[in-house]
Amino acid sequence: MRFRYSEWDDARHGSQRSTFDTLLDLFQQLLLHTGGDADEALRWLTAIDNEYGVTDDEMGLGDFIDELKNQGYIDRDEESGVVSITAKAERGLRERSLEEIFTSLRKAGRGNHKTPFAGAGSERQPETRPYTFGDDVHDLDVTGTLSNAFRRGGIGEFSLQQDDFQVFETDHHTSVATVLMIDLSHSMVLYGEDRITPARKTALALAELITTRYPKDTLDIVAFGNEAWEVEMKDLPYLQVGPYHTNTRAGLERARQILRRRKNRNKQIFMITDGKPSCHVENGRMYRNAYGLDRKIINKVLDEGAICRREGVTITTFMIARDPYLQDFVRQLTDVNHGRAYYAGLDELGGFLFEDYVRNRRKRVR
Repeated sequence: MRFRYSEWDDARHGSQRSTFDTLLDLFQQLLLHTGGDADEALRWLTAIDNEYGVTDDEMGLGDFIDELKNQGYIDRDEESGVVSITAKAERGLRERSLEEIFTSLRKAGRGNHKTPFAGAGSERQPETRPYTFGDDVHDLDVTGTLSNAFRRGGIGEFSLQQDDFQVFETDHHTSVATVLMIDLSHSMVLYGEDRITPARKTALALAELITTRYPKDTLDIVAFGNEAWEVEMKDLPYLQVGPYHTNTRAGLERARQILRRRKNRNKQIFMITDGKPSCHVENGRMYRNAYGLDRKIINKVLDEGAICRREGVTITTFMIARDPYLQDFVRQLTDVNHGRAYYAGLDELGGFLFEDYVRNRRKRVR
């Protein structure tokens, strides 16, 4: 694992930042890299402190660990001595991941994202229109209504008629069901790149975004390797790569089954992957081929993409690999599903995914 260090910037971090806050920031960063392993994160933090002198006379690492426990960030098993993070720490990781990803997006503006369609909604717009039966009286434009009545009858013969009433337009807010698919095959940690940490961080951030800002939306997580399985939000910090092949077909099938249960009108799959589909199960037996693209495997994946399209589910693929033949596979999947694809670098993954999520909430109303 490699880290990049730079000179401390008071203007950026604040000259009054406490030693505890500095250590907590480092501890959270390390947790993202260790897959939520608090013991390993504390060992790395100790090594960093020995090298760079992060602690001071007021707070050593022992004091910091005690404070983490006192503030409810970690628990220690009294028998084994193993340290684990708490639900509070898990929530902190989601919040941190969301903040990091949105930092690059703030300049473009953000907020409660809307569709371009007018209709029943919760946000009032300055434009008005004549009242029609069924409009919410809370959206009544009192000033415009009275002005219409005065123009029609004057002060001397003032009365209100149905044609006088004006209401404010409102923006219709979408409700989106999203399944985030994360590739946990072995290649996510091969070739000298840590690809699982950006994927894990993106999942944490998306979970925090949806639960705190879009409570009517839903997010389900599907991990896939030799097979596919659902991941609960509380388990996101601990996602780890395994000695798996890549069963993309199983991941799409599981995601599609989840979305069938969701009542949201708009449904989508976000798939983060770096490798080629290399296996699927047929007749109870795993068929696998890790040596290039196997047409038999690819066809099964494309079949799933077509089924998703028929069921109104759009697949957006975030490919974090640059191999031309893998990009060709992604283009085939995108064409058959009428979906989208991004060829994202590891540092761009979160921004690409969030921009697409925001854009979909505005566009995809059927």
